[in-house]
Amino acid sequence: MIPAMSPTASRSARQASVSALRFGRVATMGAIAALIVFAGVWGSWGNAQHVLLTKGREQGTVKVTACADGTCSGAFTPTSAGARARARVEIAEAVAVRKGRTYDVVLKPGGSNALRSGAAGILYAWVPLGGALLLASVVVAGGMRLRRVAWGLGLAGIGLLTAAFIAVQ
Repeated sequence: MIPAMSPTASRSARQASVSALRFGRVATMGAIAALIVFAGVWGSWGNAQHVLLTKGREQGTVKVTACADGTCSGAFTPTSAGARARARVEIAEAVAVRKGRTYDVVLKPGGSNALRSGAAGILYAWVPLGGALLLASVVVAGGMRLRRVAWGLGLAGIGLLTAAFIAVQ
């Protein structure tokens, strides 16, 4: 015969299982939120490293002369020591690039791809992180029930995306 549990022991066991489930939910959602933010940093770092760490990189300006198929091209005029002039480099049209205008750029090593430099380039490079912060805020609010932290993440993401939008115009 199985001995019956007292009501106090039954309530205590139920509270322990509820606490374990709550901890599991918070830990899982925390890991997912951290993974989302890490993915945003990872996605941003590919371009951000060139824009932020400009020492030893070719810096200059590009006068955009043609745009087609999502990229614009133009002549590169160097402004840093060791950089050489190039007849044609490409820059992504998605960075609010307009034909006929001149932009400060940094060249990616080993190619003719240019990235906008300065505040506009730095903010644009971190746009994937801004989106990740917004997504992580939803996970933190819904899965972890940490609303203040979620608001902080969401406002940081919105702030980064808004600043990037304003800067690249």
